Amino acid sequence: MTYKIGITCYPTVGGSGVVATELGKLLAERGHEVHFISTSLPFRLNQTYSNIYYHEVEVNQYEVFQYPPYSLTLASKMAEVINRENLDILHVHYAVPHAVCALLAKDMVDKDIKVVTTLHGTDITVLGHDPSLKDIIRYAINRSDKVTAVSKALAGETREMLQTTAPIETIYNFVDERVYREDSFQEDLRGSYHIPEDHRIIIHISNFRPVKRVLDVVQAFSVIQEKLPSVLLMIGDGPEKTLACQKAEELGLTNQVIFLGNQKQVVDFLNISDLMLLLSEKESFGLSALEAMACGVPVVGTDAGGIPEVIVDQKTGRITPVGEPDKAGKAGLEMLQKPEQYQAFSDNSKQRATEVFSTVKIVEQYEAVYEAAYRSSTLMEGG
Repeated sequence: MTYKIGITCYPTVGGSGVVATELGKLLAERGHEVHFISTSLPFRLNQTYSNIYYHEVEVNQYEVFQYPPYSLTLASKMAEVINRENLDILHVHYAVPHAVCALLAKDMVDKDIKVVTTLHGTDITVLGHDPSLKDIIRYAINRSDKVTAVSKALAGETREMLQTTAPIETIYNFVDERVYREDSFQEDLRGSYHIPEDHRIIIHISNFRPVKRVLDVVQAFSVIQEKLPSVLLMIGDGPEKTLACQKAEELGLTNQVIFLGNQKQVVDFLNISDLMLLLSEKESFGLSALEAMACGVPVVGTDAGGIPEVIVDQKTGRITPVGEPDKAGKAGLEMLQKPEQYQAFSDNSKQRATEVFSTVKIVEQYEAVYEAAYRSSTLMEGG
């Protein structure tokens, strides 16, 4: 059965927006009608589909409001699209504010629209610690028709922190294997950045927030670079970038650490990389790690959140303690210095990305959630 699905996510660079947009595209390819309801066109929505529609949420500034009323405007737009397009399901990414808006929209329309909420982490790991928001986050989760989380760790943390009663199903993130793969043809990025052929390339991709511990990344890289000629590609931008630049300068690595800012085609950089460092203190899933693994790039990650559900220690990469960058650096160095082990980790990474996090497998799980939500109202009507 195909559905008319409304999807709301943050349209900017970030894991939740990427996954939501890629999911919408895959659902459209499988025959569903998809309606994105957002403040701007999601940045990954870069191709044309006959069954994907975009509805802009225009947030105006009114004198009566100190801040633009995003949540009210979004709920109103959701209700409008539900009525006009006869949607079956609203799939919202983040409990606050998107699930709350969806529930308000549900109360505004006559149709029994189903609300599916996907938790990505920040709405729980950051906002969930705010006592003033706990009740509304709990409300959004418990009132949703179906709730999913991107890792078992996040689902457990949500239940423990908020004492939610609604079942939370784990559906992992995914990458499109048609895009994220080892490719024999690569743009000469190594040459473009004047990276010597005998240098290993280490990569880090994030939004440079404090929880990503980018200073630890630079420190871990210094351990590798001391023994093995290498460069570090830092992709992304954010509040910790300046500190990371200063850290590289302090360690005498200014020429070895290359800050590239945000990049749309990260797969091109992954395909010239040998190792990824993901040393976060909080990480609900670790999408960048999965992207690297799909390209055959082993990852050194931390034992935080969902990272150990993505990386299998001593098989696809290494798991090291949060806040111990020297251990992370030594683990990465050991992999790079043992060619047979490295090749095994690379092969295992590709296999795990394909088997456990394949697009077909994950999209089918979401379709099963939609069907269960939709069937619940059909059974109630039949009863």
